[in-house]
Amino acid sequence: MSRTLDVVVAFCFSLGAVATVQAQANSAKPEFIEATQRWLDSAVSNVRPAGAAPLRMEVAVGELDSRLRLAPCARVEPYIPVGTRLWGKTRLGLRCMDGSVKWNVFLPVTIKAYGTAWVIKGDVAQGAVLTDTDAIEAEVDWAEETSPIVISPSQWVGQVALKALTTGQALRQGMIKPAQVFQAGTQVRVVAQGPGFQITSDGQALSVGIVGQPARVRMDGGRVMTGIVLDSRTVKLEI
Repeated sequence: MSRTLDVVVAFCFSLGAVATVQAQANSAKPEFIEATQRWLDSAVSNVRPAGAAPLRMEVAVGELDSRLRLAPCARVEPYIPVGTRLWGKTRLGLRCMDGSVKWNVFLPVTIKAYGTAWVIKGDVAQGAVLTDTDAIEAEVDWAEETSPIVISPSQWVGQVALKALTTGQALRQGMIKPAQVFQAGTQVRVVAQGPGFQITSDGQALSVGIVGQPARVRMDGGRVMTGIVLDSRTVKLEI
């Protein structure tokens, strides 16, 4: 997203998308606010998290600190401060490029990104394993929290709730973790699969089993193999 925003910034500046501020910050001219709004609208118009459908972006520009007293400036340049991004409650930098006093201030902004996500439809207890009946699709503000939205059911069905989840909450990565389905020492079924064949044998887990994660298994002959945990008793080996 940062590369896209850099391109947008350069494009806006090439068109002369700068504002003139010749009044105190607490009485900024309407065209300054309007210019900033247009700049932000353009900057966020193509923002889309990986794998997501287009989002409906909304930008709300806040107000400068009313205590500021800014010297007149013929050219004000907007920029994105280092370590920030145009997402959720954030800020935009404004610096005077042509004035008797070079100043730099920050303008609070709120970026909302509306799109379809999976939303909890009934309370889920901490530690519970999520099933496909625990959430439904609904439109939410993706930028309301910093934790990324969980896009696909394959990313949350069978996962464990890290905390109590309530109706209406959008599922985010920080809310869930993979489920542990067996302990080290458990007897498991090992399915070895290759081109045109599949062999099933028994083994002993040498590490805990978490669905979708690697686990080490000692085969009956003593050989140690690593496979992917499929469920509470099955580990799959790709040969």
